[in-house]
Amino acid sequence: MSSSPPAGNVRATILVVDDTPESLRFLNATLEHAGMTVLIAVDGLAALDLLEHVIPDLVLMDAVMPGLDGFKTTARIKADGRFRHLPVIFMTGLTETEHVVRGLEAGAVDYVHKPIVVDELLARVSVHLANARISQGSQLALDTAGRPSFAIEEGGTTSWLTPLATATIERLFPGWSPQDVRLPDMLAATIRRLQGADVPAGAQASLQIGDSLIECTFLRRTSSSEWLFRLTEKREGDAERILAERHALTSREAEVLVWISRGKQNREISEILEISPRTVNKHLEQIFEKMGVENRASATAIAVATLSQ
Repeated sequence: MSSSPPAGNVRATILVVDDTPESLRFLNATLEHAGMTVLIAVDGLAALDLLEHVIPDLVLMDAVMPGLDGFKTTARIKADGRFRHLPVIFMTGLTETEHVVRGLEAGAVDYVHKPIVVDELLARVSVHLANARISQGSQLALDTAGRPSFAIEEGGTTSWLTPLATATIERLFPGWSPQDVRLPDMLAATIRRLQGADVPAGAQASLQIGDSLIECTFLRRTSSSEWLFRLTEKREGDAERILAERHALTSREAEVLVWISRGKQNREISEILEISPRTVNKHLEQIFEKMGVENRASATAIAVATLSQ
């Protein structure tokens, strides 16, 4: 029996769902010895109740239990958006192919046969913990880069959302919850416009929610038939604020630079901002000096690059 924690040095938390005391004792001892923290539920309802309080790293699910069996329990877990990527491994004495297929269709990622072989169990647990952490790390990396993203399955259900995407959608669409399997209707309708067979990567569709313009960008389609999107929220004044912070500009200088980046000439800018063309020129001189450039074209190029990030 291995004594090394799987998937790195992080102590994993495993939820074991089984109604047999002997199996629970065996699994508890095996997993604890392997450096994992074990949570126990004696039936499906107890497992669902426990998941309302703590989210483990992986679930070991007995297939045959009285009341809510493992198949139904797993289906209930996977129907909740919070647990879409929580790996579930079935433990079963059933050997028919139809039972294995039923478990995978319910949302399990793998299965082990009873009586359980310790080395096989630990190997499978280790692999699925590592895969889950890679997936979670990739999603968090997108958030860290300021790119809230999500994936939609072929049928329109959400496959996953980064934490930042989840928080943004919750704020913009009161009443929506990450437990829902689909996006809010207005957002889902916008996304469907980007799911045509001939839609190129980078295509965008937008909708207005209050004072926020929500832009959805199609990134790519994966081999597993997921459609990947990036969510961008734009509000009035965001461009000016970003340019002012990035290039140490005054609020008025940032306003002038925004309109410069949109191709407006000095006279047009003076009318928009209700200032004289001479004042626009003075602001431009300050902008060039602060940005370390010598002409309008260079300032425009830098401004566009800043805002595109």
